[in-house]
Amino acid sequence: MTALQAVTTRQRELEEQRQAFVRATVVRTQHPTSARAGDVAVVDALGAMTGFVGGTCVEASVREFSLHALETGEPVLLQVRPGDVGRTELEGAVEVHNPCLSGGSIDVFLEPIVPAAHVVVVGGSPVAQALARLGADVGFEMELADGESWEPSETDAALIVASHGRGEEPALERALSAGIPYIGLVASGKRGAAVVGSLNVPDELRQRVHTPAGLRLGGSAPGEIALGVLAQLVQVRSTTEESDVAAGRLGDAPDASHVTTAHDPVCHMTVVAAGSTPHAEIDGVTVWFCSDGCKSAFLSDPSAYAVA
Repeated sequence: MTALQAVTTRQRELEEQRQAFVRATVVRTQHPTSARAGDVAVVDALGAMTGFVGGTCVEASVREFSLHALETGEPVLLQVRPGDVGRTELEGAVEVHNPCLSGGSIDVFLEPIVPAAHVVVVGGSPVAQALARLGADVGFEMELADGESWEPSETDAALIVASHGRGEEPALERALSAGIPYIGLVASGKRGAAVVGSLNVPDELRQRVHTPAGLRLGGSAPGEIALGVLAQLVQVRSTTEESDVAAGRLGDAPDASHVTTAHDPVCHMTVVAAGSTPHAEIDGVTVWFCSDGCKSAFLSDPSAYAVA
């Protein structure tokens, strides 16, 4: 398998698992450097990299700023330059100076790829059909389902029931039990209250059902009702403090914010403190390095370096 095939395979795996990742692409190099423009890699939310975008010194910075891009959701141009340790934040870019480089420089574009939020719509009514159409335009991954047979998934960001009495209770009960972030029931206030009151769930869970679902925009046509429901969903996702709503419920994907960084005591570069990063155990302390070269230098005389 070629390096590009490995990258493509890994990207497909992450997409199928609905896990966020960063696609790193070399856009410019200045020799001497081992990378070429067009080289690519993918970095997952634990900092593990597949592909090649330069040697280990460059890789350390690519992994660090890939995790930062996953946290912010914003792409960034990483410019790695030789010189004493330091970094300069620019608009849409960051320049990092790396003392390990052999004189060349490299620019790598880091693009975070986050799965679209998966929204399930129960029903085949005109409102349900309008929700499916408009939701796709908004950028959601829409799925039409039958309320009786539907089973929740850990990747579901929202359930909207628009079936007008068909399979409402089973779908709502399963969604509440599964902890789906947004749950909406399209119904009149009176009927919606009756349906929610009949659910076989604890009282505190009933309060999580938005009914009548949607913002009150004043329209009554199916498309207008669907627009109000989607507007409410967008509002909830943008204002909630629940990370799984804001991020779109990425299933069991690891959270990049949980990955820590450390400082290489040899070159003083910031590195990702994860299993795939070169490291050594010294007196019960894990010491992390940007490359095997720094690790070897440290192990040859640990007393010469200060370990934080």
